[in-house]
Amino acid sequence: MCIIYSACLVGKDWQELVLVAGTVFNQLVIWHPADFTSEERRVKVERRISGHSGVIFSICYMESKGLLASASDDRSIRVWRVGDLRAPHSLVQCILVCYGHQSRVWSVRLLDNYIISIGEDSACIVWNYIGEIVQTFKGHKGRSIRAVAIHKTQAWVITGGADSGIRLWPLKGNRLLGNGVSPLSFGLFTKKGSPKALTLVSPSWLLVMTDVGAIYLYDLTIKQWKFILEDINYQSYSLLDAVQLLGGSVICALGNLEGHIKIFPLHYPQEAKELKIYKGKVHGLSWVPRQPQDPGRNDLCCALFASGPEGVLLWLDVLFCPSGRVVKVMEQRRYILPLCKQRWHTCLTFLPQGDFLVCGDRRGSLLLFPCGAGTAEPSGEELGGKESGSSADSDVDHGPNHSLTREVGAPVDLLFGIHGKQGVTSVTFHRGYVYSTGRDGSFQQLCVQGGRLQPLWKQKPCKGMDWVAGLSFAPDGNLLVLGFHSTDFVVWSPRTHEKLHIVPCGGGHRSWGYARTPATVVFAYIKTGDVMVYQAQEEGSCCQAVLKESLHGRELTCVRYIGAVRTQEGGNTIDILATSSEDTTVNILAFVAASSRVFLLATINNHISSVRTLTLCGANTTGGESQARLQSLLFSAGGRAEMQCYRLLVAADLSAQAGLTCQVTHLISHRLDELWDRQKNKHKVVKVDPETRLFLVGELAQKLQLLAESFYHRRCVLKIQTLTYEAETGTRCVVLCSAATDGSIAFWDITATLDHALMVIKSPGRMQLPCDLGCPCLTIQAHSCGVNSLHIRETCAGQYLVASGSDDGSIHVCVVAIEMPLIPRASSQEDRKLTPKTCVHVIQKFSVVSAHAAHVTGLRVLRPDLLVSASVDQRLTFWSLGPAGLAFVSSRICHVADVSEIDCWASKPCKGYHCVLSGQGLEIIHWTG
Repeated sequence: MCIIYSACLVGKDWQELVLVAGTVFNQLVIWHPADFTSEERRVKVERRISGHSGVIFSICYMESKGLLASASDDRSIRVWRVGDLRAPHSLVQCILVCYGHQSRVWSVRLLDNYIISIGEDSACIVWNYIGEIVQTFKGHKGRSIRAVAIHKTQAWVITGGADSGIRLWPLKGNRLLGNGVSPLSFGLFTKKGSPKALTLVSPSWLLVMTDVGAIYLYDLTIKQWKFILEDINYQSYSLLDAVQLLGGSVICALGNLEGHIKIFPLHYPQEAKELKIYKGKVHGLSWVPRQPQDPGRNDLCCALFASGPEGVLLWLDVLFCPSGRVVKVMEQRRYILPLCKQRWHTCLTFLPQGDFLVCGDRRGSLLLFPCGAGTAEPSGEELGGKESGSSADSDVDHGPNHSLTREVGAPVDLLFGIHGKQGVTSVTFHRGYVYSTGRDGSFQQLCVQGGRLQPLWKQKPCKGMDWVAGLSFAPDGNLLVLGFHSTDFVVWSPRTHEKLHIVPCGGGHRSWGYARTPATVVFAYIKTGDVMVYQAQEEGSCCQAVLKESLHGRELTCVRYIGAVRTQEGGNTIDILATSSEDTTVNILAFVAASSRVFLLATINNHISSVRTLTLCGANTTGGESQARLQSLLFSAGGRAEMQCYRLLVAADLSAQAGLTCQVTHLISHRLDELWDRQKNKHKVVKVDPETRLFLVGELAQKLQLLAESFYHRRCVLKIQTLTYEAETGTRCVVLCSAATDGSIAFWDITATLDHALMVIKSPGRMQLPCDLGCPCLTIQAHSCGVNSLHIRETCAGQYLVASGSDDGSIHVCVVAIEMPLIPRASSQEDRKLTPKTCVHVIQKFSVVSAHAAHVTGLRVLRPDLLVSASVDQRLTFWSLGPAGLAFVSSRICHVADVSEIDCWASKPCKGYHCVLSGQGLEIIHWTG
């Protein structure tokens, strides 16, 4: 007797049927079901095939070749030559063992020329029959690809992952067609000098500068080198940049150690213009084209920016004729970069209105400079002998406390060190937003409002890409991230979560260039004294297709209903949800009830560990009337004692999927453990963490202020709820309700604490924060163990229904009343001890001991007479509330395992309620009663 993990049936009728099974004892067992001989009608095992060292999860048989493939827990795939399984005692031989998966292999399929396998490492690998890996498909989030199907005619591989996503991959040939990496043999063309800098003017033209000051052009189309010019003044140290004009002409610029720049047309190098603009070396040199919508755009003029000593940034306008010859170079503006050790620019971009430009510097800061009159004193004359700056640079770095100066040419706004200390690598403008990348391994989206740079969100691409070099926006709106993963250059797609190109170049500390067209990708770099080029042709039909968007890579921990938005076309109502997961991300989803479809609007990945809970402020969480625009504050908290705050804006957009777009603005990041992490001599300190904390959210200041804390429970606090009661006299009372692992529920009157905190903030120095919450007004021992779910709903003036669910499967409901003191509240913390407290007392309580067969993890009071609960037992149960207590109404089985949370809202225009459950997946149920 043994446990069978997989099976494969071979044959068309009962007489020739063969059963191959994979067992827990690492064997393949073969039976002929029709050949029973004993009286008990048992079938004897015909043969056993051994070789694996783990459980066998999948079996596939190809009758035409007589091959049998098996996938195992030992991370291997084995191919056996078994011949005709229906023939008795045929010879079995293992002809191939494939190791390539990083974890268990779930399934294997045999094709005429390929072997397909999927595994727990979220990889789909294509092998040939020699055992070589032909292709590797990666793109699913999380731990596993669970299902695979093959379309042999179209040569498609379709995979389904544990992230609920479905992907279609092309099987015919390599997706990237080309010669890969090839050297250009620069040393064979000239023995004079070695390549020092390069730039890709276009996918066809490559410019290279040597350490002896020579410029060479390589035509990738005809594969031929060409000498352009040589200047010994630009040997040893030199900067190179080039730009291709609308007419196809190319203008080049060089910078050297003595403060000279040389500007020349690529096809007329003899007509170069050389200028001395600094007394010291030129630190940075960049061509910056104006945006197409810029009113100041001139097709016969291009902007060149140069950084020199003392942080002087010059904006030079280079005028040229239609043939590409340089006519005149004029100084347009002069700016001053903030004081720091490495005081030069790395990248710039103009904004389309023409009033500002955004600059990134080597210190990792973003700067906003005005372009209009009054910025500096432009000369308006052709440059000839003007010099700026001195040979000495400042070694002072003011750090994050750097303040803006009012001197002429200073930036109007500064985001100091937004990309760390290693520098900003690129800054671009796309569809109304500014995007920046840096060597901190992230890229950010920003906007300019009121002459200020406003960061919206920050995202890190694939794990291990610590150097993000740039962004590329495809015509279809797809975003590609360029960067370096260790020593490899990588092009990563955030939409499909896969690495499109991987080039082992040696890392980003070298001169390199990247160019892309819809059909061609070129990456050039300098390595070992030669110029290397990677070329690939991308065919649209060969790219993977996302048939169903991924949700989360791991189990969901929380779900919240935000509100409803009305679309422009048809006026349909779309519900907006937020989900959190163990995979450290938060997703904003759009649910279209009419089609029962869910669309992903935005993904937030600021957390460094799992996200455990979500809450909202200012959202329509009860399911009221839909709006044209939906705004809300979203708070998330999770592992490493980390909290994040975002502003969400969901609005109608006909060009977007589901007719909606979601703008996420990151406001606040807070870690409770930051002080502890910085503390020295931790071994001498006993770390005590209070269970309940009260914070004040400063949206404008973008910080969380700790107001009060409590050590009352002395156990883990699992759930928090608040309620606000307003008496007829107009006085307001805010009550905090907390539930702990001991089954107790405590009520605090925090009104005076909030008033006291406001006084402290208005008059800093008088009193100190945080305050002590003191003793609760009321404590209820509702359960015998931990409280996993808690919900409060007002029934009438001063009375509230408090419902809770526990680990023991019980549901407890009580009606509490609030009575406020008639005398005014004290303003000081000492006087508050003498002031009569708000009275919270229980009017009625009742419970159901065995409401569920497992933990009650979700519970909502839909109406004063209706309650719904969800449990790990995968049942969604509705209860009626009456004077006699809770009464069972109905129950249904849920498909989501390990339910972690539930949220509900009134469905419109249909009657009833929508219930959304999270756990090992997401499920939305419409209940009409």
